[in-house]
Amino acid sequence: MAYSARKLGEVADLFVKLGSISFGGPAAHIALMEQETVVRRQWLSREHFLDLLATTNLVPGPNAVEMAGHIGFVRAGWPGLIVGGVAFILPAFVISLVLAWVYSRLGALPQVTALFYGINPAVIAIILAATYRLGRTALEDWRFLVLGILCLAAALLGADEVSVLLAAGAAGVALSAVERHGPWQMTALLSCWGPLVGVLAAPASWLDDRLVRLGLFFLKVGALIFGSGMVLFAFIQRDVVERFGWLTQQQLLDAIAVGQMTPGPVLSSATFIGYLVAGVPGATVATVAVFLPAFLIIALVGPWIPRLRRSPWVQSFLRGVNAAVVALILAVAVSLFRAAVVDVWTAAIFLAGLVLLIRLRLDTLWLVVGGAACGVIHYLVLGAG
Repeated sequence: MAYSARKLGEVADLFVKLGSISFGGPAAHIALMEQETVVRRQWLSREHFLDLLATTNLVPGPNAVEMAGHIGFVRAGWPGLIVGGVAFILPAFVISLVLAWVYSRLGALPQVTALFYGINPAVIAIILAATYRLGRTALEDWRFLVLGILCLAAALLGADEVSVLLAAGAAGVALSAVERHGPWQMTALLSCWGPLVGVLAAPASWLDDRLVRLGLFFLKVGALIFGSGMVLFAFIQRDVVERFGWLTQQQLLDAIAVGQMTPGPVLSSATFIGYLVAGVPGATVATVAVFLPAFLIIALVGPWIPRLRRSPWVQSFLRGVNAAVVALILAVAVSLFRAAVVDVWTAAIFLAGLVLLIRLRLDTLWLVVGGAACGVIHYLVLGAG
């Protein structure tokens, strides 16, 4: 099927925009995508969006980048897959590279507390608005509402995200089997459900070339990381700081700060780290390596999604997973809420943002810009950030 240059341009424009304004981690990124592609542009239905989201949560790699690729594929075919993912990554790559250059010369990062004082509560509003919209579709059946509540409780108690998703999918299949064939099927299905086994490849420490070792390390991370991109920093602590000695502990902490202060995927911290290790070539190698597995996974899984969505068993599995996805996004919002909404001013930004998104369907770009402006005004008037 041929796709027009116009649709490809639409994909590029949208994801450059989202990559430039999507603060707050994967949940906020996906909330922005839902607002733009389902609500405003109607490129796909909310059910299709949830199926794509469920798929990205069940495979390794950065979820937001994979969603960008999936949506690009739906809109503009194979070229859209590449353009969507690259366009979403590009702003964060450029910003992280500039910050790394400044950091390497000044030894410190610019002060952005005032901006994030206003942006953070706006991000919480974006996450909760997306949770509300997605939940209306995924949790319309009371049985899946109960399943979602159980998944939320498990997530808040610290359960592994992948385990929650797989368990919810199995429960969805079991609930469907009970509806079709009777309760005895549930026991049979659950008894056949086995654990998911992952193999972690050891880093190639025997290689002397730093760029090659850097690329292999981030390729491993991009291929094996599940859930939050923050897991990246656990890998870095163990290998880059302790094993290889390329970064100090303080540099790792500063890299985490860069991941939080820049828009786009958290894994863009790889750009900052790669620059500190080996300059611009290191930043380029690290960025390409950490995101390359996501594109390969999308290419393998994406074309099968329309066919898989027609399977009753897959639909049942995805219904369960979708309930868990809503619960996990809500759990992220709960965990971030206390850090983002700290006083009456941030509470006002949060509540206003929620109303503007749900009732008036405000473009999220203006909500992020408005939140940043409120943060600056608060700093200038009260001298606090």
